[in-house]
Amino acid sequence: MKDFGLDVWSDNNFIIKHDTININYGLEPSLYEITQQIRNQGYKGPLLLRFPHIIKKQISTLFETFNAARETFDYQGTFNAVFPLKVNQFPNFVHALMDVSKEYNYGLEAGSKAELVIAMSKTPLGAPITINGFKDKEMISMCFIAAKMGHNITITIEGLDELESIIQVNQEFNEESDTPILPKIGVRIRLHSSGIGIWAKSGGYNSKFGLTSTELIEAYELLKKHNLLEHLGMIHFHIGSQMGDIAPLKKALREAGNIYAELKKRGANNLSAINIGGGLAVEYSQHAHDKERNYSLSEFANDVIYLMQEIAKNKNVPQPDIFTESGRYIAASHSVLVAPVLELFSQEYHEKCLRLKSENPPLIEELNDLYNTMSRTNAREYLHDALDHMESLLTLFDLGYIDLEDRSNTETFVNLIVKKAIALLRSENTDELKQLQDRVQEKYLVNFSIFQSLPDFWGLEQEFPIMPLTHLNKIPTNPASIWDITCDSDGEIEFNRDYPLYLHDIDLDKEEYFLGFFLTGAYQEVLGMQHNLFTHPTECIINFDETGNYKIDGLIEAQNLMDVLDDMDYDTSLIDKTLKQHIELSERLTAEEKRELLGKLYLHLSENSYLKTIQAIDELI
Repeated sequence: MKDFGLDVWSDNNFIIKHDTININYGLEPSLYEITQQIRNQGYKGPLLLRFPHIIKKQISTLFETFNAARETFDYQGTFNAVFPLKVNQFPNFVHALMDVSKEYNYGLEAGSKAELVIAMSKTPLGAPITINGFKDKEMISMCFIAAKMGHNITITIEGLDELESIIQVNQEFNEESDTPILPKIGVRIRLHSSGIGIWAKSGGYNSKFGLTSTELIEAYELLKKHNLLEHLGMIHFHIGSQMGDIAPLKKALREAGNIYAELKKRGANNLSAINIGGGLAVEYSQHAHDKERNYSLSEFANDVIYLMQEIAKNKNVPQPDIFTESGRYIAASHSVLVAPVLELFSQEYHEKCLRLKSENPPLIEELNDLYNTMSRTNAREYLHDALDHMESLLTLFDLGYIDLEDRSNTETFVNLIVKKAIALLRSENTDELKQLQDRVQEKYLVNFSIFQSLPDFWGLEQEFPIMPLTHLNKIPTNPASIWDITCDSDGEIEFNRDYPLYLHDIDLDKEEYFLGFFLTGAYQEVLGMQHNLFTHPTECIINFDETGNYKIDGLIEAQNLMDVLDDMDYDTSLIDKTLKQHIELSERLTAEEKRELLGKLYLHLSENSYLKTIQAIDELI
């Protein structure tokens, strides 16, 4: 994996300069420099860095690519986009999103009442708002209020009962009005076409949302009966997130396009838009031979425009406006999680850990000789000899013929020999060497929670690009497993011999070593779990001025311990009172000791749950 697959996944947003990974924007500062600046202000633990310029790049690329396709095919409909708030509702992201997207008339999609409030308050008047998901009468009423505010809002019907609620609410809001104001109405269609992969069930007859053909006809008749047909403006479909293959989309487009044309021919004169939902995939892979997306954005846009135009011309209906709700594509690349490595758990297998005696068992002396004389030509033979010697020595230990120091030396020598053999024979890349990497993998304890910051890795086995922030002028040699600090065995990114991650062998007593987790901006924050009560990391926005210099804005520190407990509905005032009483009533402490202890306790309670340091084992011996 060359340069940690940067050329595969980064879309030129990051570059390597000298020995660090840098932002490919402005004066190209390094992530390490930014991280140290924040940590020097006293913020420890993991950091979430947001880059609004990347959000703007994604939005502009999306619009420019679709508009280029429209120009190529002389397409008569417009292109429009909204961001689905379920992907990331955090204020620092939403504020940046709406700020950088003003020139594109970019809107928001909401799927709940709380998201609708965000959309109503943050979307500029005139920019589109779409409402998806199941809705009750109260949520539909909020949509009518938004329309009366002047918002360009469309309610997407997921079932016939929602249409009946729209009819009722319209009567309540507009019964006596000569010029009724109500939201546009959309219908989500349940396609025969389905997606592929984890989210394939978003499409097909068994999908959770949408109207069947029979229900669609019933909805049409209801709209016509209640004089609402003129407000039907959009049909909507969605075949799944992270769509790696373009073929299912093309099939769905043909199906949706023909449904649009049929409704137009039936008399839905104001029906003018097809919302193709989300699904535009992000390339998470760090390996060129195993990419997750088999199409380009240009191919995606050309297929949508060409197929919609072809159907419209064949059916002799106007070419529809195109809406997309691509959230992952817009949000994923804008943030980087940076976390410090606290400990390397296999560093006991270093030469300094050997405890050789003046006289050692013959097989250990031979291991010593194998290690010191191993070369490229004899590496495979010596490796096999070492593995054989280890089995013999462990048997001798079980029988009581060698002691614990001898066993320790055995494990250390064999580990060193295996690592040296892998380094010497790396170019061969045989199955045997791949298997041996599992044996000598280094465990990196990293100051973060997988459940909080990378929940899709835990829940869906979604891979994320990982790389160190420094030492990039050196070849990493350690097959790496990453352990988070939760007390859960699932909090681990295991070494994968087919898609290996190698990291550097660092002396953490002498320097810090930071890992960057990339493409974390979509879903990870909003799905993050407070497992072990670890909270959302300290976050900040990295803005660039016109000279190319960066500044750190919007810094929000991770919640402290008492705030976390308050969120869990604990009575924190009672907890505070109880802890204070326990100290004050202690008969083993003097008054001065009580004051000192109470001060230390309150200092700790003001911190967050993430670790600050782990004392080196050498200091404890």
